[in-house]
Amino acid sequence: MKLYTYFRSSASYRVRIALHFKKISFESVYINLRKNDQESADYTTLNPQQRVPTLIDDDGKTLTQSLAIIDYLEQKHPSPALLPKDPYEQAKVRAFALAIAADLHPLNNLGTLTYLSTDMGASQEQKDKWYQHWLKVTFTALEKQISNPNSTFCFGNELTLADVCLIPQIYNALRFHHPMENYPTLKRIYEHCLTIPAFYKASPEQQEDFSL
Repeated sequence: MKLYTYFRSSASYRVRIALHFKKISFESVYINLRKNDQESADYTTLNPQQRVPTLIDDDGKTLTQSLAIIDYLEQKHPSPALLPKDPYEQAKVRAFALAIAADLHPLNNLGTLTYLSTDMGASQEQKDKWYQHWLKVTFTALEKQISNPNSTFCFGNELTLADVCLIPQIYNALRFHHPMENYPTLKRIYEHCLTIPAFYKASPEQQEDFSL
């Protein structure tokens, strides 16, 4: 199995967590988004969206989009599970994950921020304000979605897809000095997850392409 990844990509980070959690062996192929490796002809053939991650399964199947990849891994490698068995609980986990992956992440990813400055003429101050605004909106809502503030993870005491999506997003928020003390439950879950081997191995600092 081969994963095309970039150390700072939160979407790639999600997939790395899932792979390590499920103890699936994989080879990392590093795509430097800052050097526009994603725009090369070879990579565009693999992923016409020119984004990471891209997963090549052992049988040569190509998959894109982090949540689709994780869903595929969940079905092929159901244990340990990232989704509850109960349909209602599963839907709540998916809703939490989608609030990050579908609502927040597209607004604050590298492509969007670059477009704001290069095509819309936004200053760095304006971009920072944009980034912080959407973090605040989403994290405020997510903090309220955790029904038990004393639970180990986002949904009870079992790690789920919600945690897999949350931790990379908080990592990025901390890079931009977002005040996480406003979300004590999210902050506590983040700090706990960092003690788990799968999250540690998937972290940006542990990737071979890591750079400051």
